[in-house]
Order: sequence, then C-alpha cells, then structure tokens
Amino acid sequence: MNYYFSKILKGNFNDTVEKVTVALKTEQFGVLTEIDIKDTLKKKLDVNFNNYKILGACNPPYAHKALLAENKIGTMLPCNVIVQELDSGDIEVAAVNPMASMQAVENDALKGIAEEITVKLKAVIDRL
Repeated sequence: MNYYFSKILKGNFNDTVEKVTVALKTEQFGVLTEIDIKDTLKKKLDVNFNNYKILGACNPPYAHKALLAENKIGTMLPCNVIVQELDSGDIEVAAVNPMASMQAVENDALKGIAEEITVKLKAVIDRL
C-alpha cells in the first residue's frame, strides 16, 4: 500500500494551492497550517528549493471521532497535503493515505474512520 496518492497538474503554483484549498473545503476539510518549505529552507539554510507547500488539512468531525477512538492519534493529525513544483514545471499534489498511516496503530475502531477519510482525500485529488 502506497503511503500517499497524487496527481500531476499543469498550471500556476499559487493558483494550484488555491484550487487544492477549495477542493479540500468541498470535503469539509479546513487548512490549519500552511508551511512554505521553499521560504523556510531559504531563511534557515540559505538553499534554493522548488515551490513546495505543506497544507495541514483537518476535517473536524472525523478528527473528533479519531481522537475519541485513540487519544494519541493527534500525533498523526492533521492530514498533510503537499503541493510542489517539479523540475519540469508541472505541479504535483499529493495527500497522505490515512489507511497506510493507520496500519501502525493497533486500534480496530480507527479502521473505518481511516477508510472514510481516505475516500474524502482521494476525492479531493481526483477533483483537481
């Protein structure tokens, strides 16, 4: 099982970040955090890097269910979605596969939640 699913797109990087944010909202995800890797690496290490953002996406009802089922699951939240500009100029959008990450947790109550979130995140990627 792959730990992520992704899609390659043509277009502008910032426009793609906005499209991803809108697509996440259609599946009731909000973006809690946005980490600009390019900017951070430039500031901290003085290195150049392609455009790369990590969006920390959260679906509050599902996060609540998961936390009730496993109180340490917050170590795996939020669901990360990346938008990165490839050397080719194309834009890749990738989301964590919750089914893969939940395999490390021995809690049957999380399986159904992970399956439902997987469907929602795949729908986001497919919608782009």
